[in-house]
Amino acid sequence: MTTITGTRNDKESSGQPEAVLETSPGNFFRSDGPAGTVVFLVALPLCLGIALASNAPLFSGLVAGIVGGILVSVLSGSHVSVTGPAAGLAVIVAGAIATLGSFPVFLAAVVLAGLLQIAMGLLRFGILADYVPNPVIRGMLAGIGVVIVLKQIPHALGRDEDRVSDVGFLLPQSSNMFTDIVSAVFVPHPGAVLISGLAILLMIVWDKVQPRMSGILGLTPGPLLAVALGTGLNELFRAAFGTLAVVDPEHLVQLPAISAPQEIFRHLTHPDFSRIQDPQLWIIAGTLAVVASIETLLNIEAADRLDPYHRITPTNRELFAQGVGNIVSGLLGGLPMTSVVVRTSANVFAGARTWMSSFIHGWLLLISVLFIPGLLNRIPLASLAAILILIGYKLARPALFRSMYAQGWNVFLPFAATVAGVVLLDLLKGVLIGFLVGVFFVIRTNHHAAITVVEQDRHYLVRFNKDASFVNKNALRSILRRIPQKSHVIIDATRALYIDRDIREIVDDYLALAPYQQVTVELRNF
Repeated sequence: MTTITGTRNDKESSGQPEAVLETSPGNFFRSDGPAGTVVFLVALPLCLGIALASNAPLFSGLVAGIVGGILVSVLSGSHVSVTGPAAGLAVIVAGAIATLGSFPVFLAAVVLAGLLQIAMGLLRFGILADYVPNPVIRGMLAGIGVVIVLKQIPHALGRDEDRVSDVGFLLPQSSNMFTDIVSAVFVPHPGAVLISGLAILLMIVWDKVQPRMSGILGLTPGPLLAVALGTGLNELFRAAFGTLAVVDPEHLVQLPAISAPQEIFRHLTHPDFSRIQDPQLWIIAGTLAVVASIETLLNIEAADRLDPYHRITPTNRELFAQGVGNIVSGLLGGLPMTSVVVRTSANVFAGARTWMSSFIHGWLLLISVLFIPGLLNRIPLASLAAILILIGYKLARPALFRSMYAQGWNVFLPFAATVAGVVLLDLLKGVLIGFLVGVFFVIRTNHHAAITVVEQDRHYLVRFNKDASFVNKNALRSILRRIPQKSHVIIDATRALYIDRDIREIVDDYLALAPYQQVTVELRNF
């Protein structure tokens, strides 16, 4: 019998007892095989839907899912994480394709992003996510959720134009995401509205009743049922209600017809490196690398919490694996990828025990592309839009806004600023705005809490409660200026492990001035 043991963090042991798991055929058929099949059923519509949300060829979403399952699962140190195209990158991808004006050029940015991720893993940047404030991360995901919902409304109404410029809410062009929504509302396609509306209703109901089911129904994902319902309804409309049928190829999944497995190589899109010296290409590559890495690290943390065996994933190895995956995905015409929490959750809840379940789901995606593209091409985009609308709603659910507001303005304002920036501008600017607002509150908190003053009969105790930096310059200078003549001052740095040079200079200046004001100064632990 072959055994594998729980992995350890890059920096230290998890402190958990090592989990010993079988990789025997019995475990494969009992746990990882069925779990991989469930993840495949969840991933198939999501790969197509995320490509749709990214204004990218639908085939690119499947390529990313295949590479993430077959390659990244082997290289990663996580046993339950599933890698594939992520909804959190859809806004960036759509904006990048519009900016670069070419999908092959964008693929070059994906390859460069993978190289940067490999470098980040080798340089041990696995702690990167720890330096982004939590309200900003939550705001980024909520903002992405809002944009996904807004972008999918035209698809759900069957009147979208599927333009690559449709990536922002406020754009200088005469036509943008808002005007597209208005146009679609006034001239909806009745069949698409029925398909998307019933698909959303089915998934909402299924989420409530599925936990009470057992057997195959208990493992059947709602998104798969939504796709089956949408496809079946559209075929019914074709046969009996021609005016309701969605027949325009632009509103259906469009995958290349592959008559033989070897033909798949003719349908792959390859990157265009002709603009390798374009600074915009490197900016987009850097943005993809940083955001994809942060999202991966956050999802890996969630995956480790979901893992019933409490194994801890080496984060730097994960960055390396994601980088290799993005290089291969970009070279084959696929979207950028991350560890994805929705598919990871489905994997764990379906009983996965090792990385083999994710590996299996990748092979099943490849088999579906090779042997049933004709069936996939009958899926209406309206049913995929319904899936994405619910995903966006879950990312930006009202309960999240209420929870952030309940934690106070110092949490809610960075969160709200990030959401507004992502929706009205773009993801990178939104995160930067939220980060700056968060830094302001950090400075404000340090400004008020770093120094305390106690006075009694012209005896003053000025105490540093924690490390003092340039942020506290104004507060310290104001305190010392208010001390009257003929006083005794104790400046106590016992609780500060670090004193900034700027603070030391203020204290030195006060020591030089004190004799002229008949003030005696005593320094403690400076």
